[in-house]
Amino acid sequence: MDGTVIERLAQANVLVVGDVLIDRYVEGRVSRISPEAPVPVLRHAGERSLIGAAGNVAANVIVLGGQATLCGIVGDDKAADELIALCGQLPHLRTRLIRDKTRPTTVKTRFLSGWHQLIRVDAEETHAMAPAIAAAVLAEALAALRETRVAVLSDYAKGVLNADTITGLIAAARNAGVPVLVDPKKSDAAVFAGARLLTPNLEELAQFTGIRADGDEAAEAACRRLLDSVAIDGVLVTRGAAGMTLLERDRKPLHIRAETHRVFDVTGAGDTVIATLAAALAVGEALVDAVRLANTAAGIAVTKPGTATVHPSELSLALGAARAAGIAELGDAVDQVALWRSQNLKVGFTNGCFDLLHRGHLYSLEQAARRVDRLVVAVNSDASTARLKGPGRPVQDIATRSAVLAALRFVDLVVPFDEDTPEALIRVLNPDILFKGNDYAEAEVAGGDHVKANGGRVELLPLLAGHSTTSTVKRVKALRQE
Repeated sequence: MDGTVIERLAQANVLVVGDVLIDRYVEGRVSRISPEAPVPVLRHAGERSLIGAAGNVAANVIVLGGQATLCGIVGDDKAADELIALCGQLPHLRTRLIRDKTRPTTVKTRFLSGWHQLIRVDAEETHAMAPAIAAAVLAEALAALRETRVAVLSDYAKGVLNADTITGLIAAARNAGVPVLVDPKKSDAAVFAGARLLTPNLEELAQFTGIRADGDEAAEAACRRLLDSVAIDGVLVTRGAAGMTLLERDRKPLHIRAETHRVFDVTGAGDTVIATLAAALAVGEALVDAVRLANTAAGIAVTKPGTATVHPSELSLALGAARAAGIAELGDAVDQVALWRSQNLKVGFTNGCFDLLHRGHLYSLEQAARRVDRLVVAVNSDASTARLKGPGRPVQDIATRSAVLAALRFVDLVVPFDEDTPEALIRVLNPDILFKGNDYAEAEVAGGDHVKANGGRVELLPLLAGHSTTSTVKRVKALRQE
């Protein structure tokens, strides 16, 4: 798989049918408990709204560069107007939304302190559609089917995907040669007979089969039982931190491990998986390759807070050998930080030689990571480290030091540099927060003035006493001389 696959995703044309809703985030900070009741007081800082559920599947296809048609129902209310306006902000998205006066537009409102979710409030009705509404939804879906290459059924159990709609659409799609991918929420998978692929999570697979897929063998057994009981072509079970398992009829299972360093939020990760799958299949990728691409996209999505999409440049970086290890040269680092900033993510920066990584390093890096959304760590090259630390240093070369740092769950990007200080790198990357140990004065931190002049800040982190590479090297030398 190479970059040409990602470029070809712009040719994808996907139909998404299912439950459409608004994901609303009320953001702020909690610093005290209410005197009126033992509940936290959220100091309001802002709100944002995104298209959720089936809408997020369509949004992921659009962000990957493709075209999507979104078919479902909304209420006849202000929230519906808001949702339609949000859809209008996405280029290449066509909507076929039916207004249903008997229900409100579904809105999920999450109250957040930082990235910690305090409570979620759902405004929704999940009763079955009236026959006339159901017929109208199916008619819109069938009309859109003639213009698409892959169809996705995104079932969030809000009432849109009833048995007649599902069976009617799958039958028409098979006659038209259009594969149907299903993200299921029904208790019985039989209704999805005829689909190309079901993408249940572990809980849904256990409900269908009675098997808890705690390992590779159990996952295979559960998938086989599902294939034996339902006339579908394949199953892709998403297994969280364990990755994914794909099983097609008369083929060996494929177990793919998850690709991520740090998990912020799994909200919408399944949407990213099925959208990436659909887009890749729509441009002619083999299913196995499409699954691998979707696995990479999921690994990116779960590092983002809330409902998220994945950009082609993120996929390109993740599929590259350097980015797969979390290490980037200057040009790629600039692109990655610019992308994070476009997503309103707060970027932190710290630096060091990190020769013989020790507990003190881990403590400081984790403290920095807790204060930002993404953490960039700049590492002195071998020549730079030798100039700063003297003869015999570094003990480990730059490739080893970078790889060890990149393997840490709280480090998002490692950037080697040759200069004695990272000031030139800081001026190019423009981080929001520049971190250094509190053994420095703020005025001594290289690049600090530039960061503050551009609206950022310098933060001095507490150090863990009794830990240093220099002292470790001295102890090792002493032991060798004994």
